[in-house]
Amino acid sequence: MRAIWKGAIAFGLVNVPVKVYSATEDHDISLHQVHNADGGRIRYQRRCEVCGEVVDYSDIEKAFEEDGRTVVLSKEELKSIPAENSHEIEVVQFVPSEQLEPMMFEKSYYLEPDSKSPKAYVLLRRALEDTDRVAVVQFALREKTRLGALRIKDDVLVLQSLLWPDEVREASFPSLEADIRISAQERDMSAALVESMAADFDPTSFTDEYQVQLRQLIEAKLEQGESLDTEETFGIEPGEGGKGEVIDLMEALKRSLDRKRGGGAAAGGDSDGGADAGDEEPAKPARKAAGTKASGTRTAAAKTGTDDAKSATARQAGKATATKAAAKPAATTAAKTSGTKSTVTKSTGTAEGKPAAKTSTRTRKPA
Repeated sequence: MRAIWKGAIAFGLVNVPVKVYSATEDHDISLHQVHNADGGRIRYQRRCEVCGEVVDYSDIEKAFEEDGRTVVLSKEELKSIPAENSHEIEVVQFVPSEQLEPMMFEKSYYLEPDSKSPKAYVLLRRALEDTDRVAVVQFALREKTRLGALRIKDDVLVLQSLLWPDEVREASFPSLEADIRISAQERDMSAALVESMAADFDPTSFTDEYQVQLRQLIEAKLEQGESLDTEETFGIEPGEGGKGEVIDLMEALKRSLDRKRGGGAAAGGDSDGGADAGDEEPAKPARKAAGTKASGTRTAAAKTGTDDAKSATARQAGKATATKAAAKPAATTAAKTSGTKSTVTKSTGTAEGKPAAKTSTRTRKPA
């Protein structure tokens, strides 16, 4: 990192020399404008409206216009402002951190000790730690007098610039002045939804999806060229999504709770996430049903064995009858034999739902 400013923290009569570094940076993918016909880059030029010439940055000054009058201020004149020449971060108050409005925070800077001994730096840091307070400071940076908060992050002093009170707009929305009635059930369900989503904040678990998908689009365009298929790249059509269904508030709360409960009970459940989707309890009735089916199979098998035994007995009886009837006329013997076969068919037909191989095996054993 490169220091953007040098100064000192004025802590009463204690002076803490520091270097200032930008603590944040933009991770967005840089894009520029081009002519869609030929891909030529579009550049902005500083052109004078009076003479029409392109002006170098070194020849540009700043001006203020009011009521048709223009006041041009040179760089030297701007640098003559006393506040601009100050390189002091003046501590004016120590306040509880909860009293600072988060909306006022603007930009963060790291402060590094800028002296041979960092003792004064460490002393100020310890004072903030021991009192559990934030130092409110005033300083000038880049042609602007600023209000700031001095706090600690990982043993490093962090300077956070604050917006001035008149830079925060007042929120005035007539629609919020209407008398809105919230039922006890709606409040209870919303509280339950909050509780189901409660967690400790971990910023590393979040991803800037737009930048990831923009990189994916760039790589796909480099590979496929003008034949790029965005639907194939992202799996959705361009512009798809973002239009939620307008439903009843209670129904929305109920669906949200069901989804969170379902998602927490079992991973990989139904996307709609109802309580039944992620619940493992339905597996028990399934096991009972399987047991019942197995029991039924064993009963059917036992019944089949009984029928097979009866069939074997019938066959033996038929053989004995056929032997005794050998001397009788062929027609009478054929009739009795035919009757015996029909009896066997009727007996075996009771278990016709079972596989023929199993039935025939059991039939051969008694025989």
